[in-house]
Amino acid sequence: MKIHSMSDVDLLAEEGVGQAAAELVRKAHAVGLVDESPDFTALTYPAVKRAVLRVREAGIGESAAADVMRAWPDAPALVIERLREIGALLEESPLPATEWGRVLEIVERDQLASLLGISPASVVRYARGDRRTPDAVAARLHCLALIVGDLAGAYNEIGIRRWFERVRARLDGRSPAQILRGDWQPEDAGPRAVRDLARALVSSPAT
Repeated sequence: MKIHSMSDVDLLAEEGVGQAAAELVRKAHAVGLVDESPDFTALTYPAVKRAVLRVREAGIGESAAADVMRAWPDAPALVIERLREIGALLEESPLPATEWGRVLEIVERDQLASLLGISPASVVRYARGDRRTPDAVAARLHCLALIVGDLAGAYNEIGIRRWFERVRARLDGRSPAQILRGDWQPEDAGPRAVRDLARALVSSPAT
């Protein structure tokens, strides 16, 4: 296949490309792989490519990254497919090495310890790398990182922390913090409902 070039603005203007790109950058930011906030109005294709490179360097989506690194004027659907593929792989790949720092920028240590079902001292040890983060804790941290990333589009830091404590009708009158207790797993029904509630904010700020 012949490789073409295309301006960043033109490619992001293609239907669906900008949305898929913004979603991927938002997830990469949420898990601590990039520092650029995914502001859609300021999004550029070089920023998208930087995010894809960081994801690839983390060992995720390598086979799909090559297509995103090119600009395909005649195949925007391919770019969308690859961006979504990388995003889906990122969803399934805990990255505690970067996620501890990113989540702790927003969620205070004691609250995070409670949400993860571990002690505050363990949060410190794992975040510093003094001890390896257990797989179960890494999975919960990853879920929380994605939730916080979704919330960041609607709330400031204080609002995000308070969101976990407020009861919700969609959670049967419970708060996210009441559901995210103990040895929970992201695939459990309660945590999935919490994630869905947060994800809805990406498209509906009033949720």
